[in-house]
Amino acid sequence: MVPRARRRTGRPDGLAGGRTALPCARLLRPSRPHAVLEAVTRYRWVVLGVATFTQATAAFFVQGIGAMGVHLQRDLGIGTARLGLLLSAAQFLPLAGLVVAGRLLDRHGERWVVGGGVLVVAAALAAGSAAPGYVSLLVVLLVVGAGYSTVQPGGSMSVASWFDSSRRGLAMGVRQAGLPLGGVLAALALPSLAAAHGWRWTLVAGAVAALLGAVAFMVFYRRPPGRVPPRIASGVRVALLREPYLKKIVLSGVTMVSVHNGVGVLAVLHLHRVAAVDPASAALVYVGVQCAGALGRVVLAAWSDRHRSGRYACVLVCLAAVAIGLAALATPLGRSPIVAALLFGWLGFFGIGCYGPWVAYAAESAPPGHTGFVLGLAMAANQVAVVVTPAALGLLTDLTGGFSPAWALLAALAAVTLTLTARP
Repeated sequence: MVPRARRRTGRPDGLAGGRTALPCARLLRPSRPHAVLEAVTRYRWVVLGVATFTQATAAFFVQGIGAMGVHLQRDLGIGTARLGLLLSAAQFLPLAGLVVAGRLLDRHGERWVVGGGVLVVAAALAAGSAAPGYVSLLVVLLVVGAGYSTVQPGGSMSVASWFDSSRRGLAMGVRQAGLPLGGVLAALALPSLAAAHGWRWTLVAGAVAALLGAVAFMVFYRRPPGRVPPRIASGVRVALLREPYLKKIVLSGVTMVSVHNGVGVLAVLHLHRVAAVDPASAALVYVGVQCAGALGRVVLAAWSDRHRSGRYACVLVCLAAVAIGLAALATPLGRSPIVAALLFGWLGFFGIGCYGPWVAYAAESAPPGHTGFVLGLAMAANQVAVVVTPAALGLLTDLTGGFSPAWALLAALAAVTLTLTARP
């Protein structure tokens, strides 16, 4: 029997979402079912825009730490290893938080889980503006990481649920571009703000940005009409751990995230110390790297929609390109300001940009009802690299007195992953 509420609205099957129904769909006349479908199609672009905006604002402050490296080292009196530890601190709690967030998303949906997490980010950064020094800032970033745990899997899941496979790669790439776009804005704004008013005001700016992202997501995001959270069988999750595709997802994800974070923490310092670029110009190059990454996430993900060999073939291309770029950077070519800037742009496009096709591949590989769990598990594995890489590469740089060993290590990691995951 058709529920009484559906008889009154006259909506076609699958578009009556109860409390999740779209505001635009409610305004349409019952005699125009095609108009309802058109409204649903249009609203998915609203969802994409909101998810991208929330990603950018939630990541705004943390993505700017690398660009503020020179200022933070000077004001806090820290070395490269302790600077890398700041980045690691923001990523520590998501080691477990991402898995928990994935399960919450599968059960309760994205709207309040993501929105609540970004509110935690805003509150922590606002409180951190009163931090007296380095140790207090580390604690603040730990809390920021806990709130941010919901953003990556939740934003990816929200976009994947609204777009079919013909456009999912493009949509996921646009949404994932929010991370480097947040980095671009942070690299433009935060170093100048830190130089003019001190590093504490950069936390205030980050808190305001995160608050705007949280409000926007909670106001505008809705589930696709007709979609309800499925019942989850725990035994299926255990079986997923043995799937070959999950091993590919984890290995390639860990590698590309290591490259992204290595470039994030060392690029500006390499340009300043090795290529003799002044800090302001080095920060501008880093802006270009983030722009290249944002462009790569869109272009490479859109390419994966049409690649005959599938999305993972695009990931393999990125791994090869990254290995070549990092190897070149470790040679004397990396001492030239122009060559180094171009190589960092190359690494931005393929190293940061690879996340677009990677996350689309991960979302599509998950069985129905387990997208949040698979994304959360894969991103939790990535977090191991996110936590370890900045501090480890910073320590390696301090111990060896140069950047070439760090770039060579990342190049070897990319080459090994390419070899292992290229096999069927």
